[in-house]
This record gives sequence, C-alpha cells and structure tokens, in this order.
Amino acid sequence: MTYEAAQPSWWSGRQAQHPDYLYQHIRLLNLEDSPARLTETRLPALLGYACEAGVARNQGRVGAAEGPNAIREALGKLPLLHGGPVALADAGNIRENTDMEGAQKGFANCLKTLLETGYFPIGLGGGHDMAYAHYMGLRGLMPGKGRLGMINFDAHLDLRQPVPRGHSGSPYHQMAADCEARGDRFSYACVGVRADANTQELLDRASQWGVLCLSRDSLGDTGAAETRLLAFCESLDAIYLSIDLDGFTSAFAPGVSAASPMGFTPQEILPLLRAVWDTGKVVSMDLAEMNPGLDRDGQTARLAASLIHTALHHPGLL
Repeated sequence: MTYEAAQPSWWSGRQAQHPDYLYQHIRLLNLEDSPARLTETRLPALLGYACEAGVARNQGRVGAAEGPNAIREALGKLPLLHGGPVALADAGNIRENTDMEGAQKGFANCLKTLLETGYFPIGLGGGHDMAYAHYMGLRGLMPGKGRLGMINFDAHLDLRQPVPRGHSGSPYHQMAADCEARGDRFSYACVGVRADANTQELLDRASQWGVLCLSRDSLGDTGAAETRLLAFCESLDAIYLSIDLDGFTSAFAPGVSAASPMGFTPQEILPLLRAVWDTGKVVSMDLAEMNPGLDRDGQTARLAASLIHTALHHPGLL
C-alpha cells in the first residue's frame, strides 16, 4: 500500500481575478505529518481510494484506480459559493492495485486520523470495497453504545459472500459479520435497489438481515421513500453515507465499473440525500466506482463533483 500525499498539480481551473473556484481554496494535507486537530469549523477533507483490485475480483471492468483524481479534476473547476466551507482539504490517496486488504487498512487508518483531528471525510473511489475500509475507520470511534448506520445509494446490495476473499461486491456482508462478532446491530439501508442487479440469494439475505431496501421503482414517490429512510435514521447516532456511481442510469454515469440504462437519476435521489444530510447525523461519506477510462466527455466525473459540491454547500452538514 502506498500513501500519496496530495499534490498542487492535481488542482486547476479557470483563471480568475478573484478566488471564485474550489481549486483556489485547497489545503494540502499530508497525513504522514501528524496533522494537528482543527480548532475552527469542521472542514471537509478528500481521501482517495485508488484501488481497483476488488473490482477485478468481482469480475468487473477495471480502471477505477484513476477515479479519485478524475473527480478532483472536475471538482476544482466548480465555484465556491456563500454558505460553503472556508476551504477544502485534500488528504491524498491510498494507492494499491493488487493488495486490496492492504489498501483497506491504509484507508481506514487515514480516515480515522481525519475524524480524530476534526475533519469531515469524503472518500473518493475506487472500487466499492472502499466501503468496508470506511466502516473499519469509523467503527472504533463510536462512543459507548453509539449506533452506527450505513446508507448506500446503489443498484446493488453488495451483500455477496467474501469468498475466498473480499471484493467490491462484499463490503456490507463483511460489515454484517463484523457487527455480529462485536454484538452490534447491523443497520443498513440500500436506496435504488434493482431486481435485475441482484440475485435472489442476495435479496433473500437482505430480507433475513433486516436491510431497508428502497427499490429503484419506489423512488418515483419521493415522499414515501423519504419517510421510510428517515424512520431508519431515527434510532441511529451516526450515519456513514455511500454513493455508488453505478447506481445512476448510464445516461448520467457511463464511466463506472457496471453501467446500466435502468439506474436512478440525480433528480430522484437529491431530495433523499438532502433529507439524510438534514438529520445532522452524517459523520462521513464517499463516492465509489468512478472509472474515467470508460467515461464519456468527463460526464461521470462531473456528476460526482456536482454531488460533492451540493454536499459542501448544504446547510448544517459540515
């Protein structure tokens, strides 16, 4: 596993007389230098998971290792508006193309450091095996009996068995096993589940384990979907939010490991994202499966960047 400290060359944008764009407000953060705890308002910090080994193990299309920097390239060009953060930290990348478990351990340790020093981590992927790494970084920081819940915007349940090893389709199965070993309740909601993207075994497993499944078809009734999602959030103390870009229809997200024309649209999930953010319980988030080698005109990278931009400017999230 290699830790790549963030570089100034990763950030560029439109030349402007005034500091109007995000690339002009980047704070480079080297986690090998033991960053001091923030004394100001909690800052968002990007952390890249430049690993596609889990996608390869899951028989997906590789290329997601270059996802984090593609998202940065699109994000830097967007404006920083009133109501946004004073700055955006970049904590670099965990880079590894073969040792997925090593990448997960490195990402978990870096994420834990960001949380302990007062940042709001935003993971950039990379395969969705990043989700288990993200969970591992969070779980040791829950105070007392604090209950952590996972919300995944995704077509896939990602509850496949990690046999013989974990992969991009197994992170929530691995979380469930860890919760059972620790005596914790497995609290998981998947938004945008598609029948054509999950086997019957996975759907049955979700039902058996009490997973809240909001189907792709149910998203047409935003009010009903929001009610069910907020009911899930009610008993939680903290929420880890993940957005798998392959949940979107390929009209919006062609550059992913498993594209499909039957996914959800940004307009369908933005009200649900805002509702979750409004709970005040989201402690970190990530975006997974960005594959720039399969993207079309940078469309998927721009979608990911716009979602992050929306989060950065959402009142009360940071």
